Amino acid sequence: MRLFFGITLILTLAIAAAIYFTVGMPGKSRNREPAAPIDRDLEGRLRAHVQHLAEEIGERHYRHGDTLERSARYIERAFSALDYKPQRQPYRLQGGDTFFNLESVIEGTSRPKEIIVVGAHYDTVPGTPGADDNASGIAALIELARLLRGQTLKRTVRFVAFVNEEEPFHSTQMGSGIYAHTARKQGVDIIGMLSLESIGYYDDRPNTQRYPKIFRWFYPSTGSFVAFVGNLTSRPLLRKAICAFRTHTAFPSEGVVAPERLAPDIGRSDHSSFWREAYPAIMVTDTVPFRNPNYHRPSDTPETLRYDYMSIVVQGLAKTIADLANGGA
Repeated sequence: MRLFFGITLILTLAIAAAIYFTVGMPGKSRNREPAAPIDRDLEGRLRAHVQHLAEEIGERHYRHGDTLERSARYIERAFSALDYKPQRQPYRLQGGDTFFNLESVIEGTSRPKEIIVVGAHYDTVPGTPGADDNASGIAALIELARLLRGQTLKRTVRFVAFVNEEEPFHSTQMGSGIYAHTARKQGVDIIGMLSLESIGYYDDRPNTQRYPKIFRWFYPSTGSFVAFVGNLTSRPLLRKAICAFRTHTAFPSEGVVAPERLAPDIGRSDHSSFWREAYPAIMVTDTVPFRNPNYHRPSDTPETLRYDYMSIVVQGLAKTIADLANGGA
């Protein structure tokens, strides 16, 4: 009998933990299939950004300094055209080249020292044009800056294009790692960071979504949703973000928080650099390695993405960021 109760207690605790980590999110995912008005102009701009980065420039990484620089210049021109003043933030690796993060800012009105960082990396792994990973994130970053331009926001919003997210760079060499570490040393009050990591691949067919084993029982098998991912300390930020997204957006969304040791895949992007500096941060993603068969392959090309779905996600994220910037503590 004691064994029975012991097993029952373990199962109960496991179920409670699973609910806490996974399905215990505020709001409700609005549809199992995306259904929302599509902004065709926004769809076209997203497509154009991805095509320029992935087709006209191609793979962008430390071995191809020329294409990395062309990508940086494209991002700078895009922000300048929106009346931002993009700033290059250089850093040099020991005995190596100089790399650049690129930052554009909307200054907050009443609480300007409280910062929300919205970031995406503009490099790729060698051998891939990186349409989804991560031209889609950079395209979203630019268009979020367009949608939020001119709005009155209480908190400051920084749009940052990070370099060197991909291997072989480790935490202290990644552009986001340098950025977050510098912010911590300077005492910058980053109240939340959103990493836009591969947000363009969606598939409405059944059984197109995979998961790590611990999550597969709690989420849909159709790869047509956007995911909000965080660690335990970022749970309050994730709950606020996904609640705002679900309030404003008729698009499927799922949220998960989990211990990093239990689910190491949740840290596979620039948001983890902010975790290391004790900042709350989440990843917004199409769950790329668990959905997109073109992940880190030459076939990660612009025609494989769903720009109509991307446009809905970006519109929802713009309203989410505005809510975070204007909300309470």
